[in-house]
Amino acid sequence: MNLVNSLLNILKRYFVSGVLVVVPIILTYIVLRFLFEAVDGILQPLLLKLFGYYVPGLGVVTTLLLIILAGVLTRNLIGARLYSYGERLLVRLPLVRPIYSSAKQLLQAMTASQDASFNEVGLVVYPRVGSYSLCFVANRVTLERGGEATDSIVAFIPSTPTPLSGMVVVVPRGDVMLLDMTVEEGVKFLVSGGVASPKVLRQRPSNNQPATSEV
Repeated sequence: MNLVNSLLNILKRYFVSGVLVVVPIILTYIVLRFLFEAVDGILQPLLLKLFGYYVPGLGVVTTLLLIILAGVLTRNLIGARLYSYGERLLVRLPLVRPIYSSAKQLLQAMTASQDASFNEVGLVVYPRVGSYSLCFVANRVTLERGGEATDSIVAFIPSTPTPLSGMVVVVPRGDVMLLDMTVEEGVKFLVSGGVASPKVLRQRPSNNQPATSEV
C-alpha cells in the first residue's frame, strides 16, 4: 500500500505540473485561434474577389503581424498618442464603450501589479449555503439601503478554466472570507480546475495586508 500511495503521490505531482504547463497553452491557443479565424474571415473573401484564390495561413500570419505591430506602435511616442486618440473614440461609441472598457479594465486588473485592483482573494457563499466560490476583491463600497449603510465588497467570481469571465456580486464585508493567498495562486487554482490547490485554504488575519508573494 505504501508503494501504491507513493506512486499515486508522484503521479499527482506530475499531473499538477503538467496541468500548469498544458492548460495555459490550450487557453492561449483558443484565444489566438479565435483571432486567426476572425482575421482570416475578413481577408480571405477580399482576396478571393481580387485574385480568385485563397491564401492558406494568411489569418495566422496577419494576426501575428498585427499583434507585433500594435506592440511596436504603442511603445513609441507617436504610436502611443494615436492609440490614445483611437481609444477615446472607442469609449465614446454607445455600444462599443461598455464592452471595450470592461474588457480592458478586467485584463488590467488580472495582470497588473499587486497595488491595483484584484489584489485580494477570498471565498463567498455561492451557489448555496454550505458551499464556497473563489473570488477576487474588485472594490470596496458602501451600500445604502433603507437609511442604513453597510460596508460591502464588490466580488468578482471567475469561471474556470478561463478566469477572465464570470460574475460580479456585491456582498456585505463580513460575508467575504479573505484568504491568505496571492492572486497568482488564485488564478492557478481556477485555471487548473482546483487541482493546483493549496493543501490548506487559510483565512487571512484581519490585520494583515494583502499577500504579495510570487508563486
